[in-house]
Amino acid sequence: MNLDSEISRLLDLMPASGRMLTRIVSKPQQTKVIDFTFPLPWQRGTRYIYINFDLLRRLSRPQRDLILLRAVSVLINVQWFKPNIYQGITVAALVGLTVELIQTDAVGIVIAGGLTTLAVNQIWRNNRSVQRELDADEAAIKVALRRGYSETEAALQLLSGIEAVAQLEGRSSLSFSELIRCQNLKAIANISPIGVPDSVKQE
Repeated sequence: MNLDSEISRLLDLMPASGRMLTRIVSKPQQTKVIDFTFPLPWQRGTRYIYINFDLLRRLSRPQRDLILLRAVSVLINVQWFKPNIYQGITVAALVGLTVELIQTDAVGIVIAGGLTTLAVNQIWRNNRSVQRELDADEAAIKVALRRGYSETEAALQLLSGIEAVAQLEGRSSLSFSELIRCQNLKAIANISPIGVPDSVKQE
């Protein structure tokens, strides 16, 4: 595998938003095939995708495509500032915290600080929920459809890619999140009639 040509191919594979927001970095020393840092609210610049190309080349091209598209989907769909109740609570709590700091009200500072922490924690959990994981898989499949894959093929390649990545990384089993993702991909690919219950998606 020629590194420069593979990076160029993967960049062409990405949606336009992915090319604008993310950058691929070769990181041969990492033990993961593909890794990235989950973006925090104040990190507004480029989001980096770190790839161990020595491991990546052991995957089939379709597996590489879907694994990369999935990583891009995670990074470009993080929603810290989408208006909802938790963002509203966070803003209100931050305003309250600022007022209490100015007034040096110890009790008010503790209450406002606690509300801020709870709201930010809930936003963080929403961005890392099982539903977000499934959404990222489905977003990757949608991009793959525009790159010539069928829905069934894309789901199967991502499914086999998840399992192959675990083996390459020396993991004896899949994580809970990966198992749920695999079940959802089997349902998308019509090889299992059982989907993921809504109660599990909210975890």
